[in-house]
Amino acid sequence: METMHTLKIATYNIHKGFSQFNRRVVLHELRERLRELNADIVFLQEAQGEHAHHPDRHHNYPEGAQHEFIAEEVWPHCAYGKNAVYEAGHHGNAILSRFPILQSLNTDISAHRFESRGLLHCEIDLADRQSVHCLCVHFGLFAKGKREQARALIEYVQHEIPPQAPLIIAGDFNDWRNQMSRMLASELDVHDVFHIRSGKLARSYPAGMPLLRLDRIYVRGFSVLQSEVHVGGNWQRLSDHAALSANLKQHGWDEA
Repeated sequence: METMHTLKIATYNIHKGFSQFNRRVVLHELRERLRELNADIVFLQEAQGEHAHHPDRHHNYPEGAQHEFIAEEVWPHCAYGKNAVYEAGHHGNAILSRFPILQSLNTDISAHRFESRGLLHCEIDLADRQSVHCLCVHFGLFAKGKREQARALIEYVQHEIPPQAPLIIAGDFNDWRNQMSRMLASELDVHDVFHIRSGKLARSYPAGMPLLRLDRIYVRGFSVLQSEVHVGGNWQRLSDHAALSANLKQHGWDEA
C-alpha cells in the first residue's frame, strides 16, 4: 500500500442545503464544490438528516440524509450526530471520510433547551498510520452557552482521547470575539491552522463578504502545509458560511 504523507481536511456549515436566505436548494452545487476540494475528511455542520416536507416542496431535493447524498461514491465512510430534533425532522453534524471510521459517538452539549448542540467524535484509521481523532462541533450563539460548550469540549477530550493522540477539532464555533483559541491551546494543545500559518484566524462569515472569524480547524500532532478559505466564484450563493480547508502532515510521517 502506498504511504500517505499528507491529509486534506475541510469544514463547512452547509445551512441545511439551502442558499443564504433559503431561496433554493443548493445541495447539488455544494456537493460538486466539496468534491473539487478532494478532501480526505470533511466536517459538516447543519446537515439535514431528515425533513418530511422538503422533498415535496423542492423538485431537486435529494432522497435520504444530506450527508449521505454528499458522501456518495467519494467518501465511503460517514457518521452523523443528530442534534436539533423537531416535528418535521432533524439536523446536526456529520463527518465524511475516505478512511474507515473505527468508532463514533455523538454527545449532547446543549447549554439550554432553545439551542440543540452536539459534539460528534470519530476515530479514523489512516491506513498504515495510527488513527486520528476527529471532532465536529457547532457551538451556540450566546456567550454563556459557548463558555459551557467549550468547557464540555475540553473535558470530553481530556477524558476520552489520549493526550498524545493526533487530534482535529473543526466546525462552526460562533466565536466572533475569539475567546476560545487561547483556552483550547492551553488545555488541549490544539492550534488553529490559519493562525499557525498567518497569525490570524480565517474570516468565514458571511460568505458573501466574510468579516467574522466563526469557523475553525484546530489541530494537534500535525504540521500545516496549506490553509484556504473558499469564497467567491463557484462558491458564491451557496451557504451563508465559507468553507475552510487545510493540508496537514502528521508529525513523524517522514520518519515512519
